Amino acid sequence: MTVENNRPRNPLVRVARFYIDGFRQMTWGRTLWILILVKLIIMFVVLRMIFFPRFLSRFDTEGERRQYVSEELIHRATP
Repeated sequence: MTVENNRPRNPLVRVARFYIDGFRQMTWGRTLWILILVKLIIMFVVLRMIFFPRFLSRFDTEGERRQYVSEELIHRATP
């Protein structure tokens, strides 16, 4: 399954090894990736809690939730 020079023939393995070797040799790139991940966590976790509160959790039953959603859809659809 390998070609001369001990290189794998499968392109997926070659791509994976390329990225693994690249991440191993990073110096300041790791810091940038950590910053990117922290920003993503802030965007998707913190901002979700601020801008998308859980309105339906205040209802006890599924029927109450359905009623609330249908009333909101009808109310917002009418001019």
